[in-house]
Amino acid sequence: MTLMDCSFANIPSSVRIVEVGPRDGLQNEQVLIPTEQKIRFVQMLAEASLPVVEATSFVSPRAIPQLSDATSVIMGIERLPMTEYSVLVPNLKGMERALEAGVRSIAVFTAASESFAQHNINATIEQSLANFQPVIELARQHTLPVRGYISTVFGCPYEGVVAPERVISVAQALLEMGCSELSLADTIGVANPRQVVEILDRLLSAGNVRIDQIAVHFHDTRGTALANVLAALQMGVHIVDSSAAGLGGCPYAPASAGNLATEDPVYILHGMGIQTCVDLAKVIAATRFIALFLRHATTSKYYQSVLCARW
Repeated sequence: MTLMDCSFANIPSSVRIVEVGPRDGLQNEQVLIPTEQKIRFVQMLAEASLPVVEATSFVSPRAIPQLSDATSVIMGIERLPMTEYSVLVPNLKGMERALEAGVRSIAVFTAASESFAQHNINATIEQSLANFQPVIELARQHTLPVRGYISTVFGCPYEGVVAPERVISVAQALLEMGCSELSLADTIGVANPRQVVEILDRLLSAGNVRIDQIAVHFHDTRGTALANVLAALQMGVHIVDSSAAGLGGCPYAPASAGNLATEDPVYILHGMGIQTCVDLAKVIAATRFIALFLRHATTSKYYQSVLCARW
């Protein structure tokens, strides 16, 4: 049996890692992290040569107090030229705040499930898309790239299975509005590799979405995130979201564990000879730094192996 027979033929030679720990990771932490430490965390991740670091979100401070210091974080970062510092914006007010802070890359978010959209952003999917229209138009005026997150692509905590047609509909709407990239999120960590392949196949064929427009965002609730990443890679996906230390979860998804830890896919990808440009040792340093401020153990398997090797 050859490597071609093992279906590795479509796996890309390089993968772009989108680091979401400072935003999607920290937003779910119960202990408030000092602003200075958030800035240092972002800078350490950038120093690890991660090409994209999602630094914070300009959401209402009442909604997520952990991210109430978004302006201070963005303005406090000493930006490296090779790193894209993205932020999440929920509405036009958030977009205006982001522009005032000097943001050069944004993301918007909705869901493929109506129930989750209502719980998460207190709006229907249609309303959320309408709210994004002026945000994306303003971003285009300032030549800012826009990423679109689609939550609950593989399952919803309130509705269960989500029909692929709903994913396709939301994906097409976001692209038509001007999003250059879509992040397909397994918000509660229920996806399996076969499902990943089926959803991607539907998007590429019936949805007319290009493979270079797709990123995958897996939570590791049931330990399946790496398997799902491999399935996505075999379909040709070359953009993977992850969170240093496995930080994250979702405030609106009960029992949702953290994101796929950045250390784990980077280790696997490097072992497979796939380029990421990421310095794994420096990601470990960033994880070790932020772990000092947490009230729980990290979930990164690779980081745990490093700690065990030191003992």
